[in-house]
Amino acid sequence: MLEMKKFIIGSTMVLMAMGLAACGKNTATQTQNNGTTKPINWMASAELTSIDQSKIVDQVTSDTVLNAEQGLLVNGNNGVIRPGIAKSYQVSKDGKTYTFHLRDAKWSDGSKVTAQDFVYSIKRTVNPKTASQTSYDMDHILNYDAIQQGKMSYKSLGVYAPNDKTVVFKLSNPEPYFKYLVAEADYLPEKQSYVESQGAKFGTTSNNQIYDGPYKITGWTGTNDTWMLEKNNQYWNAKNTKIDKIRMNVEKDANTALNEYESGQLDEMTPSNKQQVSHFKNSPDFHTLSDSRITYIALNFNRIPEFRNRNLRKALSMIINRNQFLNNVMGDGSFAAKGLVSKNISSYKGKDFADASYVKSAATYNPSEAIKYWKKGMKEVGKKTINFNILYDDSSNGKAMTEFLQNAAFNKLPGLKVTTTNIPTKSRLSRQIAFDYDATITGWVTTYPDPISYLELMTTHNPYNFVRWSNHDYDKLINAAETTDANNPAKRWDDMVKAEKILMNDQGIIPFFQSAEPQVVKTNIKNVGHSAAGFDWDFSNAYIKK
Repeated sequence: MLEMKKFIIGSTMVLMAMGLAACGKNTATQTQNNGTTKPINWMASAELTSIDQSKIVDQVTSDTVLNAEQGLLVNGNNGVIRPGIAKSYQVSKDGKTYTFHLRDAKWSDGSKVTAQDFVYSIKRTVNPKTASQTSYDMDHILNYDAIQQGKMSYKSLGVYAPNDKTVVFKLSNPEPYFKYLVAEADYLPEKQSYVESQGAKFGTTSNNQIYDGPYKITGWTGTNDTWMLEKNNQYWNAKNTKIDKIRMNVEKDANTALNEYESGQLDEMTPSNKQQVSHFKNSPDFHTLSDSRITYIALNFNRIPEFRNRNLRKALSMIINRNQFLNNVMGDGSFAAKGLVSKNISSYKGKDFADASYVKSAATYNPSEAIKYWKKGMKEVGKKTINFNILYDDSSNGKAMTEFLQNAAFNKLPGLKVTTTNIPTKSRLSRQIAFDYDATITGWVTTYPDPISYLELMTTHNPYNFVRWSNHDYDKLINAAETTDANNPAKRWDDMVKAEKILMNDQGIIPFFQSAEPQVVKTNIKNVGHSAAGFDWDFSNAYIKK
């Protein structure tokens, strides 16, 4: 889970900007008439969860924290890796040793950022007592497996600091995308003395955290839907941080967000339905950004035993008219997913992974075949009726998705009764992690361009395998791609393609759609970074055009 190299996503597309033109009143300004600093107002699709670096599980929190904290490297605009706290690094010829050299940097409390801060943080994340949901991001670091099996102490993890300015990683196997991982939230540094002084309160509010990045998070109490990013004057590159304050506003209702944007209360928003996209389509505000988000439906095999029947799963997928939903409800450029891995994220010899691994029958609307599979499956499980509930977010888009599935798709299957539950994102994530649902809409967004980011999700023991699906051959192929074939691009590609086909032929998940990123932004906000596989919004180089 989430998102780190990947994240569970919410129902409203999260926002990013690259400096677009405005319509209406131009409110994005940093100076009021009385000379005081005025924040720009940015829309967020969901509330923050935990800003403890080791416990971040969702994209909104990750994007917020990665603007306030900085790791060894930064996954910047358009996915280009740039130096962060590390000014340089080297990789050994065998790809198993990474050595990072740190620049002079400070925490927001004025103390120095040291190599030991990185070592402590990463080992804390791997420590089973921390209960991190993303420690598997460290699975290639030496001794990780033995630590997870209880055979070694977390202190034996293969990362160390020979001095205050050097961090060294020893890997058990080469990891082609490791440079992207160290730019993620769970590789951020943590100052041991500060963490220990805060105890259980660490990262639970903005006052229980310190920051080494361009901004500080302020005004977050742990439950509220508005918080601030304020310039961190202790940041090593503070002279190039041009925007002093960004107010983040959670907007769950599409009409409220639209009204606030047009009245000047928001300087950026994400149009969230067909009507809103059409409203802005010809405006100079409007832009569509690239995205790697895949939304899919997970069926909890343990809660509803009938979901273990492959024919019933195939029927549930085939009965969904994805294009009807995307064209008539979303209308934002999102398109039907071909599988678990998003399109345009990775290719080999000119072939996109989503095309190479496509299993048409697992992601295509075919109502007549759906009825056949459903009747066959019902006979096999010995049932005449099945009831289940779909869990998702309480935003406008979240409700639209569950209502469509309930009323325009699944109700066509005889003997099936579906109810829906829509709750706040934070509560939904907690229930997903606890496997407390019958079926749920979920999704994944990667922060590095590799199919393994998605495919790892469905390995048997992954904490985000919300289906509890398990396949020995699948696990074996993913393991080969991560170990014995890691330095062989052709074999590794073949491993991953075969694995995705196993998953989709067995209908382990129900693919739904790949997101588009419609956005409107005031004309004078410039140079906010964005990457389909990385930051949704990076304010470190943004500025206000006077």
